Amino acid sequence: MSKVHNSKVRQTGSLGKKIAVVVIGGTLLAQPVSSAISLDLNPFQAGTAAAATAEPSLKLLQQSYITAGAQRMDYLWTTTRSGKAAKANIHVIQVDLTNPYVNLNTMSGKNDTVGKLNTVMNMTKENGAVAGINADVFITTTEGSPMGAQVTSGTLMTSPMQIKGMYAFAVTKDRKPVIDSYTFDGKVTSADGSSFTLAGLNQSAYIPEGGSSNYSHLNALYIYNSAWGGAERPKNSSTTPTEALVVNGVVQQISDGKPLTGAIPADGYILRGHGTAAQFILEHLQVGQSVTSDYSLVSATSGQKVDPTSFEMLVGGHTILVNNGAAATFSRDITGVSGSSYVSRTAVGYSKDGTKVYLITSEDYGDSTGLNLKELQQVMVKLGVYKGINLDGGGSTTMIERPLGETSLRLAHSTQYDTTQRSISNSIGVFTTAPQGDLKGIAISGSNVLFVGQKTTFSVKGYDTYYNPYTVDGTNASWGSTTGVGSFSGNTFTASKPGTTNITVKSGSVTATYPVEVIGKDQIAELKLDTAAGVLSKGATVSIPVKVTLKNGKTYKLTGDSLQWEFTGFTATTSGDTLTVNSVNPGTTTGYAIGRYDGYGTMLPFTQGGSEKTFETFENVSYAINPQVTPAATTTGSVKLVTDLPGQTSGKALQISYDFSAGTGTKAVYAQFNGTTGKSIDGSPVSMTMDVYGDKSLNWLRAEFVDANGTVHLVDLAKQLDWTGWKSVKADLSAKGMAYPVKLKRVYVVTTPDGQDERAATGAVGIDNIKLQYASSTTTPTKGHIEMTIGKKSAVSNGKTIAMEVAPFETGGTTYVPIRFVTDAMGVTLKWDNKLNRVTVLNGSKMLEMVIGKKEININGALSQTEVAPMIKNGRTLIPIRLVSEKLGLKVTYDNKTKKIAID
Repeated sequence: MSKVHNSKVRQTGSLGKKIAVVVIGGTLLAQPVSSAISLDLNPFQAGTAAAATAEPSLKLLQQSYITAGAQRMDYLWTTTRSGKAAKANIHVIQVDLTNPYVNLNTMSGKNDTVGKLNTVMNMTKENGAVAGINADVFITTTEGSPMGAQVTSGTLMTSPMQIKGMYAFAVTKDRKPVIDSYTFDGKVTSADGSSFTLAGLNQSAYIPEGGSSNYSHLNALYIYNSAWGGAERPKNSSTTPTEALVVNGVVQQISDGKPLTGAIPADGYILRGHGTAAQFILEHLQVGQSVTSDYSLVSATSGQKVDPTSFEMLVGGHTILVNNGAAATFSRDITGVSGSSYVSRTAVGYSKDGTKVYLITSEDYGDSTGLNLKELQQVMVKLGVYKGINLDGGGSTTMIERPLGETSLRLAHSTQYDTTQRSISNSIGVFTTAPQGDLKGIAISGSNVLFVGQKTTFSVKGYDTYYNPYTVDGTNASWGSTTGVGSFSGNTFTASKPGTTNITVKSGSVTATYPVEVIGKDQIAELKLDTAAGVLSKGATVSIPVKVTLKNGKTYKLTGDSLQWEFTGFTATTSGDTLTVNSVNPGTTTGYAIGRYDGYGTMLPFTQGGSEKTFETFENVSYAINPQVTPAATTTGSVKLVTDLPGQTSGKALQISYDFSAGTGTKAVYAQFNGTTGKSIDGSPVSMTMDVYGDKSLNWLRAEFVDANGTVHLVDLAKQLDWTGWKSVKADLSAKGMAYPVKLKRVYVVTTPDGQDERAATGAVGIDNIKLQYASSTTTPTKGHIEMTIGKKSAVSNGKTIAMEVAPFETGGTTYVPIRFVTDAMGVTLKWDNKLNRVTVLNGSKMLEMVIGKKEININGALSQTEVAPMIKNGRTLIPIRLVSEKLGLKVTYDNKTKKIAID
C-alpha cells in the first residue's frame, strides 16, 4: 500500500519518452467502473469507510519476550462499524530504550542498499536482527527507493522526496526517539568556487509536490554513492544524464549525455545532472580537480540543519497520527493510502518519557478486519503512544519475530496475502547485543490448534537471562497435559476430543506450559468437500480433501480420512484424500457418503456415471479470440497463441499480456471468445479446470459466463496470481445458479483500485487445457402428494387416507409437521440419531441436518441460523414447514381458511 501511483501520462524531458507521472498515494481511490468491465466482488478490499460508533476496547491477549528489552504483545481490538460488531488483531513489539542490549536500526534492500526491494524476512535475516516491521512508503514504478530519508547506523542512505506532510521516525545516538518532518539541503562546490544546489541523494524519479509537473531530475543535480542499489540512476526519469565520478574528493571521470558504467566505489560517488545541472558539470568540473559535496537534513519543526550522523537510525513514514498522547490532525491527505478503508496497517511511536518505542501492526486476514487510520489512532493512544506516525500498510504490513527460545525467525502473523510477503523499500529492525546468559527457562514449540485425531510433535527450547536462545537437552523431558483432550507418547501429542488444555513439560529443574485448543463441532461454520459428486461404481475413486471454516473465519485443511464416514447405498473405504467404492447395493441409483468431524457432517452424493470433457486446448482454434481492454484510454494489452512459455508441454497456449501502469481505477485485459458472443458449452458442467501460467503479479484472474437468460456470471479462477509457472486451477460452477445452456464469453486479468500498487502493473498470464466436469444428475425420488390439516391426525398420502401418530400444529406463528411422515410419503431418505437428537434428510444432491431445540441448520456442510427449531412431540419429530419448503426443494401450499397443508 502507500506508494506513489500513476495519475496521468505526460511527455517530459529531453528524451520525450512516454512515462507515467507519479504522485504520492497508497491504494487508489475507487473510480467509476467502466461499463465494459464486469466486477461483483473485490477480494483485496476488507471494507469501506465507516465510523466506529461503539466504545472500542483494546484487550491484551498474550505477551512474551523476543530478547532483553523487546516484548511481543498481542491485543484484540473490538468496536462497532455501521451498527455491526467488528474486531481486529493488533500486534506490538515494545522496545525499552533504557535496556543497553537492545537497539533499533533501519534495514533496507538486498546487501543493505536503497533502490532494491526486499522482504522484511530477508532484511531481518541478512542484517542479523531478531525482529522487524515494514517501514517507509515507496515508488512502485521505479527502483523502489523510500520516499522519506533513511539513516542506517549513522549514515544517510537516501534523502527525502519533496513531498508535503511526510513524517519520519528516528533514534538519536544517545538513544532518544524523535518524530519530525525533514527536508534536504545540499550543495556541490567546484575547484573554481562555483556551486550548484544538490536536489537529493540516492533517489528515484518522482513528481515533487508544489505545483510543478516536472520530474524531480529535470535540471537537477543528484548524488549517488555505493549505497544505491538500483540498476539505473534512476529509471523512468525522462532525462538524459551527464555524470561525473568523484573519488576521495577528486573528479576521476566525466560522461556527457550518458551514464557512467561500473560500480560506484565505496570511497566515491557520482554526480548526476540534467539540463542546467549538466551544464554545471561540463563547465565547472574537470578531471583531476577537487570538488566538495555537502548535505544535511533540515528539521521542519525547528528549521535548523540536522547532521545525519547524530542519528543512529531514521526511517520515513506517512502522516502523523498521534501527538501529545492524542489523535493528531492528519498532516496530509489520507485518501492516497485508503485511510478510511479497513486494511492491514503499520505504525511506529514512542512513550511520553521517551523510553519505550512501539512497533505496531494490525491484521487484515481471516476473522481480523484490519483498521482505518482513525481507529489506528485510537489503538495507539490506548497503547500509550505519545507521538506516532503511519508507516506503509496494506499488503506491505509485515512483522517478523524470533519466538522465545527459538534460533530462527518467523512471520509473526498473516499478511494481507496470508503468508506471501511483499518486497518493500526498508524496515525497522530490532537488534540485540546481549552476551550469553544463564538458563532462565524453557519454551514449548508446536502447533497450538489441533483437530480430533491429529498428531503433533512438540519440542522444548531454552532461553537465557537475556531471553536469547539457550541450548537444552530435551531428550529426557517429561510431557503432559492438564485436561484429557489428548495423550502423549514421548513428545508426540494425539488429540482425542475437543477442548482446551495446557501442555506441560519439565526438563531438569525448569518447567513450561503451552496452551493448545482442539477444535470441536460447535466452532465449525462449514465443512466443505472440493468435489461435486462421486461415481457409483465398484472400484471408482474420488478425491475428498476437506476445507474447514470456523465461526471465527479461520480456515484449515484436513485429509478426507480425518472424518468419520457413513455410507448409504454402497460400501467404501478412505485413505488420505481418496475414497474408493468397494460395492454398490442392488437397485441403488443415488448413494450418499456422509463425512463427520466430531459429529458435524458434510455430504457427497454418488451417482451412476459422471464425465469430463475437454473444452479447449488451443491447438486448432477455428474461431476468433480477441483482446479487449478497459479503460481503453489508459490500459493496453494483447492476446495471442504462443508456443514458448517456460514449461509448456502442449503445442499452443493462450497468453494474455497486460499493462496497467497508466491511469487509475479498475483496469482489465480480456481474452474474448468467438467475437462478442462467447463459445458455447455443452450440458450442465459442475466445475471447470484449466492450466494457468502465473506471473506472481497478485492480480485477479476471472472468467465470465453468459447463461440462457442472458445473465452474466463471474467466476473466480485465482483471486491472487501468487505463483510463477504452471498450475491447475479449479472453479466451482454448480453454485452459480446458471440457466443452461451457457457460453464462456471471456477470461480476463483485472486489477482493482484498492491495493493496486501492491500488484504488478505489467505482466503476462498463460492459459491452456480448459476442461469441464459433469456429474451424472442425482436421482431425486418421484414426488408424491400429501394433504394434512392442522390439529388432525388423519392425512392423505398419494390418494390414500393414513393415520398419523401426531398431528400438525401451529405455535407462535409457525406451523410444524411430522418429518417422518413427510419423508416417507415423498420417498426422501431420513436418518435419526437418538443419542444426539439429530435428524438427517437426504434428497438428491441435498443433505439437511437439524438438532432438536437448536435454531440452526446444516445444509451440505454449511451452517446457517434459523428463526425456529425442530421439536419432539408425543415421541415424534416435527419440523417447521418453512424448512420443508425452503430447504428440501418441495412445494408447500397452505390454506389459511381450512388450515389445510399440501406438499408436492
